[in-house]
Formats: sequence, C-alpha cells, structure tokens
Amino acid sequence: MKGNVRKVFADKGFGFIRGADGKDYFFHRTAVQNVQTMDDVVEGDAVEFEEAEGPKGHFAEDVYVN
Repeated sequence: MKGNVRKVFADKGFGFIRGADGKDYFFHRTAVQNVQTMDDVVEGDAVEFEEAEGPKGHFAEDVYVN
C-alpha cells in the first residue's frame, strides 16, 4: 500500500502513516527498512508498506520511504 508519513516521534521511535485508503497506520522504527535512523523519516514523506492488524488496530510493516 502507498501512503504518506503523517506524524513522526523520532525520539520515541514511532510514527503514523496516512494510507491511500484514508486510514492511519502506526509504525515502529523497526518496521522501516531503508533508512538509517528515525531522524531520516520526515512528515509528508511518501512511503510504501504492508498493512497489518493487531489487537490495537491497524499498523504498518515493511515500510519503505520513497
């Protein structure tokens, strides 16, 4: 799925993506595949990711920043 980074909390190691489907997806720093640190992830960045769902709702796996 494609989307854009909506909010990043680099110091805490997580953020949220607004997917092309209009849903918000939580992502953890360990899900980001192609950047060195969370400081390299910027609000508004285009991303591609795999949608997943857990007990707390939707989240993103295998996040690639374009």
